Amino acid sequence: MADELDLLRRANPVPADDPRFHDRPLDPGAEHRLQVLTRTGRAQPARTGRRPRLGPLLLDALRPRRPRDWAWTVTAAAAVGAVVLALTLSGPATVPAVAAPRPLVVETGSAPLPLDVLADRAAAQGARLGLRQGTHVQTWSLSMTSGPGARPPVTLPEERVVRWAADDSHTELVVATDPSHPGKPVVTDADPVPRTVEDGHVISRRTYPPSWSDAPPSARPPHDTRRLRAYLEEIDRLDAMDTGGLLDAVGTLLDNWTLGSRETAALTRVLADAPDLRPVGAVTDRLGRPGQAYVYADRTHSVRRMLILDPATGTVLGLEDTVTRGDPEWGVKKGDVMSYSAWLR
Repeated sequence: MADELDLLRRANPVPADDPRFHDRPLDPGAEHRLQVLTRTGRAQPARTGRRPRLGPLLLDALRPRRPRDWAWTVTAAAAVGAVVLALTLSGPATVPAVAAPRPLVVETGSAPLPLDVLADRAAAQGARLGLRQGTHVQTWSLSMTSGPGARPPVTLPEERVVRWAADDSHTELVVATDPSHPGKPVVTDADPVPRTVEDGHVISRRTYPPSWSDAPPSARPPHDTRRLRAYLEEIDRLDAMDTGGLLDAVGTLLDNWTLGSRETAALTRVLADAPDLRPVGAVTDRLGRPGQAYVYADRTHSVRRMLILDPATGTVLGLEDTVTRGDPEWGVKKGDVMSYSAWLR
């Protein structure tokens, strides 16, 4: 017996002195998932111009049906010019899945629009549109795994609609759908292993009881620039909010509220004061909407962050995070889009 125990000890696959298992800085994939977890409160394994096609689909899905178990997935990047990659997925059939697409490209020859000019345009809108609690967002992100037997990154597009009732209860509907491939099978990660489902497949449908939290982002956002900046700082929860933290806080705000014209004007002015957020020119977002792009190079996390705003009103259309340095352990390469959110009214 002593000899057998000695053999087992020597065969230990995780020796105490192995440097691979010591504490070390988070890699880009882990940093991204940590940011999403702290921003949304949901863990991830490793977000359109209004589309009439989805209006009836989502309305029909909101009708009462047998409840489904809640399972949140990492959203994935899908875009114009996406490369098709055949992946072996669980489900009724094996079908091609959309791999990480190319980042959005600024239109050649387009003139960058300074944020302070756009802030003036936003202020000129007055109170044309009102503030509404709830959100409608199409999301894409990259689901990643690492280690032995890791699968390639997978694209997981989802649409989420959150609506609040008069009694402060709210419903949340999450649907698997990819507007760039209407009617095609969609990959979802609601189960332990990614699988393909029909376009419009309901991932989750939940009703939440009344909530009266008075802390951001549940609290009503102000339309005064100074107070809105403090509101976003409270979401970010850092001593001094940098540009990356500001963009995270903006994403959280828009995942909870559909801003009115006055709140949009205040937000645009806050963004105009952000250091290192530079205008780069015109883009067409992933839902075909014209926008102006503003880029922040997050060198700490090796990510390029592109914020897309409506050039007439300052409304935030989307936010794209793109890898600037590859990581073989997670299967990501420079230029891969890790996440994209497109917000609608």
